[in-house]
Amino acid sequence: MRRTRSVDDVIASPIPPEPSSCSVGLARLRLQFRREAAERRNRQSGGRPLRVLAYSLVLGRGADPGDDWNTLQAEAEQRGYELGARLHDVAVPVAAMHLPGSHADRGVCTPPQERPGWREVERLIRGGFADGVIVMDRHDINSDDDEYHAVIKGLGERYQAFVHLVIPEEPAAPT
Repeated sequence: MRRTRSVDDVIASPIPPEPSSCSVGLARLRLQFRREAAERRNRQSGGRPLRVLAYSLVLGRGADPGDDWNTLQAEAEQRGYELGARLHDVAVPVAAMHLPGSHADRGVCTPPQERPGWREVERLIRGGFADGVIVMDRHDINSDDDEYHAVIKGLGERYQAFVHLVIPEEPAAPT
């Protein structure tokens, strides 16, 4: 089970939520790094498809990431990506303090850099085995806007890699 809206919910919504300026900025940054990766891939490999890793954050030790991976694979095929390794972590909630202005109201899990599956994503990208990573939604990476931004920017600037979301950024819920 997903902890966020499903693709069907997004499609069936009669009135899409107004994107916040922050979610629009995050999406633009994410798309900028994807465009740069595609341009670089075209220059270096004559149009070979972008290679992505599938990553899922599951909600419990017994949870099966298979449904996520099937969706990630279908999205990758639809976008023309070449899908590589499938990696996942189990969400481990951490104690969080609500700070004014924080958008981390959906629950806070271990930061991605502390998750073994995500560290493997970064290792494979750093090694040149992938151009990016595909995830269901931004909450598989981080629910906090600043930390999520840092991950997108870090992958893009350090490794010239990108993040692809099946479900685009949602506006932050009011705090």
